[in-house]
Amino acid sequence: MAKLNELNLTELHDLLVSKEITATDLTEETFAQIKEKDPKIEAFLALNEEKALEMAKAIDLKGITTENPLAGIPIGIKDNIVTKDLRTTAASKILYNFDPVYDATVMEKLYQSDMIPVGKLNMDEFAMGGSTETSYFKKTKNAWDQTKVPGGSSGGSAAAVASGQIPVSLGSDTGGSIRQPAAFNGIVGLKPTYGRVSRFGLIAFSSSLDQIGPLTRNVKDNALVLNAISGLDERDGTSAGVSVPDFTAGLTGDIKGMKIGIPKEYMGEGVQPEVRKAIEKAVATFKELGATVDEVSLPHSKYGVAVYYIIASSEASSNLQRFDGIRYGYRSKNVQNLEDVYINSRSEGFGLEVKRRIMLGTFSLSSGYYDAYFKKAGQVRTLIKQDFEQVFNDYDLIIGPATPSVAFGLGEISDPVTMYMNDILTIPVNLAGVPGMSIPCGFGKDHLPVGLQIIGKPFDEATMYKAAYAFEQATDYHKEKPAILGGK
Repeated sequence: MAKLNELNLTELHDLLVSKEITATDLTEETFAQIKEKDPKIEAFLALNEEKALEMAKAIDLKGITTENPLAGIPIGIKDNIVTKDLRTTAASKILYNFDPVYDATVMEKLYQSDMIPVGKLNMDEFAMGGSTETSYFKKTKNAWDQTKVPGGSSGGSAAAVASGQIPVSLGSDTGGSIRQPAAFNGIVGLKPTYGRVSRFGLIAFSSSLDQIGPLTRNVKDNALVLNAISGLDERDGTSAGVSVPDFTAGLTGDIKGMKIGIPKEYMGEGVQPEVRKAIEKAVATFKELGATVDEVSLPHSKYGVAVYYIIASSEASSNLQRFDGIRYGYRSKNVQNLEDVYINSRSEGFGLEVKRRIMLGTFSLSSGYYDAYFKKAGQVRTLIKQDFEQVFNDYDLIIGPATPSVAFGLGEISDPVTMYMNDILTIPVNLAGVPGMSIPCGFGKDHLPVGLQIIGKPFDEATMYKAAYAFEQATDYHKEKPAILGGK
């Protein structure tokens, strides 16, 4: 039998139902894998071992039925999702000692499904970054090559899954923070439609862009987890009252007649030749499967990065005001008065990238500049959204590369603007509020994974999963393993 840490969720579920293994066995094996592999990957910030084993024993006592496909399955949680009595830092010094007194809605939903959270995963500080190098605590490594970044901000969530430590994790995506690390680590990562998954209990970066989503090693696993975490939440004013279908229902492998667009702007200058070649090969696969693939245009996507960094930084400037050294988190000892508490706690508690974005956002919202920057960015955001709507009048899906390159080296990009431009292919999806995912579609330089981005209509994740599953069944990219799992 294959090792437990290499089995998919359906295989693990079958073993649990047949009692060939127990939830306790699986949880113990998961912590053994974490202890063996995480010293090389550095994906985890906090482990939940005692509580996880208690949960596993309770689940075993209750019994696991065929109707509950996620019962007893271990899951890792990005450290900006609040977890009751389990340290939640958003990878920032300012929250170094924060133990929440409540659970995020997605955590409540995971508990209802009898999933077992095993720990909190490293990320860029407050989800601001594209490489997981802005974390205050540690730098996570890519599962395929430990000299490369895992991507960000959900780098810990992606690397832990890709390295076989856990079968599934939750991340968050503000401008590509699930899809880019999924692409860099050769796994499946989905950003749902804005409003599909509750943001209650997600430490806010940019409230009009953030979404929680799953990272897994295959498409069906991803769909199973989205089934569990989706749905209306009255505690989240942006949560959508849209019905939640069974996202696994359309996984037939049949996509004959599906109409797919590939934006010419996504295949232009700046995309590495190996990445472009992998995407072109993926296009050929979709055509062989009976889909029509045509070139389309998203003309305003070129403004996406500029628009995103104005809107996201402005919202971050507002959201991060609450971290002031008063009620929780880091408080400076170097103070003489109340003003010192605010200024010194924030100056010492926030990292460089977070400060940079707060400054940019505060400037964009300031008197005299609001109309020139924030308001203008909102208007261009509407044009970007309209581009997608126009294409979706004629096409079922849009595809293209998830990232312009494969994973780059740790410390290789020090210029923030260059780092920001790495999100050029993912950002428009968040600005438009539509769903996007990355699936493995080949390998580039140094045998590093390439991700294919699939973009769908609002609340039509089912069609994305259908196409992704058909592609996955027709290819073997998702079966290849990094060296840490015995691959080449």
